[in-house]
Amino acid sequence: LPKGTLDSLLKPENKGKLAEILTYHVVAGRVPAADALKLDFAPTVLGQAARLEVTKGEGGKTVLTIDGARVVTTDIVCSNGVIHVIDAVILPRPNIVETAKSTGKFNTLLAAAKAAGLVEALSGKEPLTVFAPSDAAFAKLPAGTVENLLKPENKDQLAAILKLHVVSGRKLAKDVLASKELATLNGKPIKVAMSGDSATVGGAVISATDVLAGNGVIHVIDSVILP
Repeated sequence: LPKGTLDSLLKPENKGKLAEILTYHVVAGRVPAADALKLDFAPTVLGQAARLEVTKGEGGKTVLTIDGARVVTTDIVCSNGVIHVIDAVILPRPNIVETAKSTGKFNTLLAAAKAAGLVEALSGKEPLTVFAPSDAAFAKLPAGTVENLLKPENKDQLAAILKLHVVSGRKLAKDVLASKELATLNGKPIKVAMSGDSATVGGAVISATDVLAGNGVIHVIDSVILP
């Protein structure tokens, strides 16, 4: 960790933050390495899920990582659980709204979510998958469309459109591609298909995948999905 980080975290005033980091390293129940290798996410005691990935290392050896930290020793059995040793400290991720804001590419989407009263839902603990139109995607709509939708009297219409971009649960790209359609928070399904070398959802091309957030996953799309 950066110099001074640990000293800062050990201060009494940072007890809450330190507890969040530590509980992000803990999963309820006994999860031996053999089971961990089969998981995409590890649901932590903090309430977030850490990403588990399996790759091949030198000599074809299986390597398990959690949020990028390599598992270097596995299955130290204890009376009340199991310890796996990792080579780095993993840190909780920001939520979907904070993650989208940090990229600087979703200003219109975030303004729309605020106008529709959906920021709290997108920042909550319930895991969500968001197909996020970039600012460029919103710019492709007819002139005046966004401005009209942002008016208070059109709040319900805007919310219905945005909910068409949100699916319950954490769905990685591989999960999306394995589906023919996805049930959205709008109540209506959106179809998943292949168009040449590109995957589409609701007719929009998925341009970037698996942007992980503390409470879900973001996939970037190149146009706004409309009912």
